[in-house]
Amino acid sequence: MIVEQLSLVDFRNYAAADVTLAAGANVFVGRNGQGKTNLAEAIAFFATLGSHRVSQDAPMVRDGADAAIVRMRLAYGERRVLLEVQLNRSGSNKARVNGSPVKTAELPRYAQVVLFAPEDLQIVRADPSARRRFADQLLIQRAPRMAGVLADYDRALKQRTALLKSARARGIRGEALSTLDVWDDKLVQLGTDVIRARSVLADDLAGPVADAYTAIAGEDHRPELEWMLSIGGSDPDDDEGGDAAAPRHAGAGSLTAEEIGRQFREMLTARRSAELERGLTLVGPHRDDLLLRVRGLPVKGYASHGESWSVALALRLASAQLLRAQSQLGDPVLILDDVFAELDADRRSRLAALVEGYEQVVVTAAVEEDVPSALRARTVRVVAGTIVEGDVDDR
Repeated sequence: MIVEQLSLVDFRNYAAADVTLAAGANVFVGRNGQGKTNLAEAIAFFATLGSHRVSQDAPMVRDGADAAIVRMRLAYGERRVLLEVQLNRSGSNKARVNGSPVKTAELPRYAQVVLFAPEDLQIVRADPSARRRFADQLLIQRAPRMAGVLADYDRALKQRTALLKSARARGIRGEALSTLDVWDDKLVQLGTDVIRARSVLADDLAGPVADAYTAIAGEDHRPELEWMLSIGGSDPDDDEGGDAAAPRHAGAGSLTAEEIGRQFREMLTARRSAELERGLTLVGPHRDDLLLRVRGLPVKGYASHGESWSVALALRLASAQLLRAQSQLGDPVLILDDVFAELDADRRSRLAALVEGYEQVVVTAAVEEDVPSALRARTVRVVAGTIVEGDVDDR
């Protein structure tokens, strides 16, 4: 899959811009704050329906405008597809494919993008929600139906939690809240699907993550991934310091859907009193954590900066490898946003060797010389929200 053309209107700091890209490596060069990452963000939006920098769409709309328009022409061999999204400052976004209106949720079916940025350090360093978000975004790219499952689970969770809060306010305890059973059933049904899909994803990522980490770091630190499940007694959202001692049996492992559902229901029963007391749903995939280890220790709290960086980068490269292996669209577009400035010369060369075989790689950099020469096939210069042809003094 290749991005041939990207057009922006009122997106971030761009009043209007048109960028032509080529197969192979493309480098966006410019000083910090000029708009390089905005171009990467616009491309990635079609795959994730969100930004890697902000949780809301409004900041992507240019100041003073009510909406932003992003168009992207994709090539799959001889086939061409034009995607368009209108990001509204308020109200629902709108989307088109080849000029015909579609639901915005349909866009990721046409675009597969893997973006790595400095913000990805939060995957390994931040709270469990960052790791859940990483996993769920990849789940949706691998199996678009999971978008609906995750959305349905979130709705059921909100309804059940609202009922618990109401019961807490009214002083209701235990068996007196029989209506909770209905939401238990829904939560178990949908949550089992999410837990099982996440478990399979972790198993599929394990080998590619280990290979990518070794290739980047030049050392085998035995990276591992394992889900810590609230249905198995782990609750990372309650115990931020408990990663090192987290019980190994709390992961899903090879559990069947029936076994996951049974454990889920048993834990809901066991924790009902605590849930009623706190007005919170304390069991389910929304409380799980993807535990990452190197050298047998949790990355969070124990790994060095270099190790953390290598794990985060390995997760993204492994994601690209999984999508590449199963996609009928060709390779995913691989975006490296301001990555090379953080790496030493050896790791820059290692990373370039890992990615240069992809159909299309997009790199952003403040200093062109930070990017290995193998990835400098085409350079686009960005100055204050303007695409500039020819040489520009970026000092």
